[in-house]
Amino acid sequence: MNPPESDVVNVELHPISEEDDVGYIACLTIDRPDKLNALNADVMASLKAVCAWMEEEENVRVLVVTGAPPNAPPEGKRAKPYAFVAGADITEFVGAGRETIRERFTDNAVEALWDLSKPTIAMVDGFALGGGCEVACSCDIRVASDRSTFGTPEINLGLIPGYGATQRLERLVGYGKAHEMVMTGDMVPAEEAHRIGLVNHVVAPEELKSTVMNMARRIGSKSSHALRVGKRAVRAALDEGLTDGVAYEAEIFAEMFDSEDQKIGVHAFVNREKAVWKHR
Repeated sequence: MNPPESDVVNVELHPISEEDDVGYIACLTIDRPDKLNALNADVMASLKAVCAWMEEEENVRVLVVTGAPPNAPPEGKRAKPYAFVAGADITEFVGAGRETIRERFTDNAVEALWDLSKPTIAMVDGFALGGGCEVACSCDIRVASDRSTFGTPEINLGLIPGYGATQRLERLVGYGKAHEMVMTGDMVPAEEAHRIGLVNHVVAPEELKSTVMNMARRIGSKSSHALRVGKRAVRAALDEGLTDGVAYEAEIFAEMFDSEDQKIGVHAFVNREKAVWKHR
């Protein structure tokens, strides 16, 4: 069950419960602090590898994505700021043409993260700009420290977002606010990000990890089958109209009555017992 190894992405496994053998939370850290954890080709390949590994590992139930904290600065130098991901590594754009960029941005790690069937949480501490904002948007839930900042500053490079922000951001914050962020490139502080629906929770930096891990443990303790189906149903709201989406929900809700976990959950509720899921 060892996760893929990489120089730029670290994965630590944390048990969901110290008492029961429920499974693990994978905490993925993008580890390029001297570059503010910017996304380069190696990071993207590593992210894709971890997503593929998670789909195969039944006991790894929740993915938490975060960025490495800054290293201690050399004597006399100012410390670098905290960053979740400060964007794409722009040095890789130099000299790149249309076909190279199309291939890189069509088959990419942000889409792999978005397509992961298991729950994902972005643990944001610091800058989440450009590609970093898009990584956060590709997760199911976002929790940020109060020193975090979000934004899509690609317009300042004569570009637009390329990892899905024009679509996912609009669905999170609405048409007008998404336009404002994309067209101005302005940064949005954490409290404003929470107000507009970009993040679920804002906490003090020292509370961030415990808040996220407690949430991940609560999610991970549920039926993995129900989590997958629930995630699929909520995602259908993005792709289907309301009428078709409600019909889809009703169909897969009915299908769940053939699952062992549904019978376990109902029996446990009726008998006031703790549910021990078949699909854990």
